[in-house]
Amino acid sequence: MTTPNWDDFQSILSKNNIPQNQQSYYVKRIESFLRFKFGTASKNLGSDGINNISNIKAEDVSNFLQEIDRKTVMNSWQFRQLIHALKLFLISLCHLPWAITFDWDYWQDAAMKLADNHATVARDYTELPLKSPLTTQSPSKALSVTHQSLLDSLIYILRAGNYAIRTEQTYTDWVARFLQFHASVDVDNLSDKHAKQYLEYLAVERRVASNTQAVVLNSLVFLFRNVLSRELDVKGFKLANKARKVPVVLTTDEMRALLAQMTGLYGLLAGLQYGTGMRLMEVIRLRVQDIDVGYQQIVIRNAKGNKDRLVPLPKRYQQLLVEQIAFVKQQHEADLAYGNGEVYLPDALSRKLPNAAKELRWQYLFPASRHSVDQRTGAVRRHHIHESSLQKKIKQAASDANLIKRVSSHTLRHSFATHLLENGYDIRTVQELLGHADVSTTMIYTHVMNKPGVCVQSPVDLI
Repeated sequence: MTTPNWDDFQSILSKNNIPQNQQSYYVKRIESFLRFKFGTASKNLGSDGINNISNIKAEDVSNFLQEIDRKTVMNSWQFRQLIHALKLFLISLCHLPWAITFDWDYWQDAAMKLADNHATVARDYTELPLKSPLTTQSPSKALSVTHQSLLDSLIYILRAGNYAIRTEQTYTDWVARFLQFHASVDVDNLSDKHAKQYLEYLAVERRVASNTQAVVLNSLVFLFRNVLSRELDVKGFKLANKARKVPVVLTTDEMRALLAQMTGLYGLLAGLQYGTGMRLMEVIRLRVQDIDVGYQQIVIRNAKGNKDRLVPLPKRYQQLLVEQIAFVKQQHEADLAYGNGEVYLPDALSRKLPNAAKELRWQYLFPASRHSVDQRTGAVRRHHIHESSLQKKIKQAASDANLIKRVSSHTLRHSFATHLLENGYDIRTVQELLGHADVSTTMIYTHVMNKPGVCVQSPVDLI
C-alpha cells in the first residue's frame, strides 16, 4: 500500500466538490489533528507514513474534537468543516474500517448551540423589563411605554403562576401583537370590542387556523382576567370549527424500515421515541439519573403540565443506554479535568444544590458535542443536543426508506400509542404512558380499533 499524501487528499476534496478556496483549510484541519496525535504533520502524514496513520483510533478523534472545543474559539461552521475534513481523510484516504461506523453525525449535528430563547434555558436568559418580542416590526412601531408596562405585568404574572416557558412565549407574543394592532388605544380603554376586532382580523384577513384562533383567544382571556382585572366577553365571535385530523401512523414494517435508516446516537433517540412514546423534548432532555436499568424504566421529569411519569425501558436499547451513560461519564470526567463539567439546572436547583451542576447524575444523557458560554455570567456549560438535529434525521430517514407518509418525530409517538392498542393494551394504560391529562385526548388513537369502512365491500367490486 502506498503512503497517502496531501496530493491524494486534495484530489479527494475535489471529487467531493469542496471549493478550491476551501481546500487549504481542510488541509490545515488535518494538520492540526496529526500534530495532536503524532506531534507532527509532515508531507508523508507522519514520520512512518501509513504505519502511523493505521494507529489512529476512534478515541483519538473524540479526544481531539473535545480538546478543540475546550481550547479553541471556533464558529459552528468551522467545527463542522473540521469534522467533514476528518471524515474524508480517515474514510476516503486512510481507509480505516472503524471510521465508516464512527458516529460522525453526533459530532457534526450535535454541535448546534441552544439559542438564548430556547425553551430549556429561556427562563434564566430572559430578563425583565422586556422589549416587545415583535422582531418583525419596525422600530417606529415600537410599543408605547404604557403598553410595554402592560406586557411586563403579563410576564410577571405568568412567571408567578409557574406557567411553562413556551406558554409564556406564546402568550407574550400574541398579546404584543394585539397591543400593536391597537397601538392608538390607551391601555385603560382596552375593551371586549377591541379583542373582538383583533380576533376577526386574524380570522378573516389573516385566515389563521382554528387552533391559532383558540390560542389567541386564550391569551387575551388571560390578559383581561389576570392583568386588566376584568372578564373578557367576545359575544358574536365564533371560533372556527377545529378540524378532526387522524394522526399519521406507520405500520410495523414501515417503522422497521425507518429505524433501519438511523444509526448511532440518532438511531437510539428515534428508537426511544417509538419504544416509549416520549415527546420530542422529553427524550432530548433526559438526564443520566432518569435511566433506571434495575427497574427497567425511564423517568420523565417535568413533562407537559409539570408532571413526572414512568415509561418502560425497551430491552432492545438497554445496552446502548448503558454505553451512552459510559460515554457521558468519560466526557464529563474530561470536562471536569479541564475545569468545566457544569450543566444547566432548572428553576432554583442551582441555588438549592450548589454542587449538583457538576455531578454526573444531572448531566444530559444526550449532550451537545460542544460547550456553550453564558454571555451574562461567563459560565461554561454543556447543554443537550438541539432537537432540530433529530427532526432532520427522522425526515431524512423517512425519505431514504421511501416512505410516502409525512413523517415527523411526533409520528413515532403516534405509532407507539396505536401499536399498543393494536396489541391489546387498554386505553387507560396508553393514556398513562403518554402523559395525557384527559383520556379523550388518547381516544384519537382508537381509529385503529374500529377501522371504519374496512368491513364494507365497495359496490364496484360487486360488478
